[in-house]
Amino acid sequence: MTATDPALTALAQGWSALALLHGRIEAHIERALQAGHDLSVREYSLLDVLSRQHDGEGGHLQMKQVADAVVLSQSATTRLVTRLEDRGLLERYLCPTDRRGIYTNVTEAGLRLLEEARPTNDGALREALDGAARNPELAPLVRVVESLNVPA
Repeated sequence: MTATDPALTALAQGWSALALLHGRIEAHIERALQAGHDLSVREYSLLDVLSRQHDGEGGHLQMKQVADAVVLSQSATTRLVTRLEDRGLLERYLCPTDRRGIYTNVTEAGLRLLEEARPTNDGALREALDGAARNPELAPLVRVVESLNVPA
């Protein structure tokens, strides 16, 4: 295939549309979360991921797993966790069976903030998708997103 191959051109255009949709949605949610709760999208995502942990076997995430879940490097995740820990929203602790492992948990204050911010996040997501659906280039992607039934 060459750079002018129609299949590659279509693939690049599809990727560009997907990146545009993601960027618009993330920016819209970011503005709403910042204005209403002094949270970034990444901070909200981290609180959300960690709030879904449970006690018991395999119920806690180590820092590397957290980084993978929020799609950040380990160093960026550490900085993000530190910021939220400084705000009293997260806490870190050593794994009781492996002293090298560090776990992160949401505090009660973090859970309260997450519950307050969830309707803002969900509403901003809906608004962003509705706006994108009016764009003929993005409408097919919106339909795909809306049709997904992915477990949390």
